[in-house]
Amino acid sequence: MTDNTSSGPDSSPIEPDARASAANSNDKPGNPSAAAHDKESAPADPDPFAVLEKLNSENAELKDRMLRTLAEMENLRRRTEKEVADSKLYGVTNFARDMLVFADNLRRAVDAVPGDIRNAEGPVKSFIEGIELTERDFQSRLNRQGIKKLDPKGQKFDPNMHEALFEVPDPSVPNGTVVQVVEDGYSIGERCLRPAKVGVARGGPKEAPANGD
Repeated sequence: MTDNTSSGPDSSPIEPDARASAANSNDKPGNPSAAAHDKESAPADPDPFAVLEKLNSENAELKDRMLRTLAEMENLRRRTEKEVADSKLYGVTNFARDMLVFADNLRRAVDAVPGDIRNAEGPVKSFIEGIELTERDFQSRLNRQGIKKLDPKGQKFDPNMHEALFEVPDPSVPNGTVVQVVEDGYSIGERCLRPAKVGVARGGPKEAPANGD
């Protein structure tokens, strides 16, 4: 009987350790294909010019934000200062308007005294002089608070500061000129506290333009 298990040198089976060794030979550091693969997978170095451009852009953006913030803070400071100043000046508007009645009554008291009695020597004259002194002192105190008495007579009618009660035919003055003051007006700061009640001229020549054209 022939033994089929015997074989020649070429028919011997490959040992498992030999196959594993052949497979692992591709992963050795000295393998050119593995080195090329590692080189392709490694991240590339950043472009220094691109990095510099990005930094410059970020720096410009931060500088712009800083300048905008400083401008907003300066505007806020100015608004706050103006609000505080307006509060100090205009905070007494209602009180000042009530005090104008007192000033009106002082003037009415002086105007109600006939001229002959006012000029006559005696206690009445001293009394009138005392009222006039009180009126001047009161007006001075109003001025220190930014409250000023208007003097519109002879000026052009200003609807922001004056209230026209009637018209007076007067061709000797330009049309729209204040020719009579019925009740004194007052201003506080740049605002009208109480408009002056006035009579306005009608029928006179037109007022010449301010620029002389």
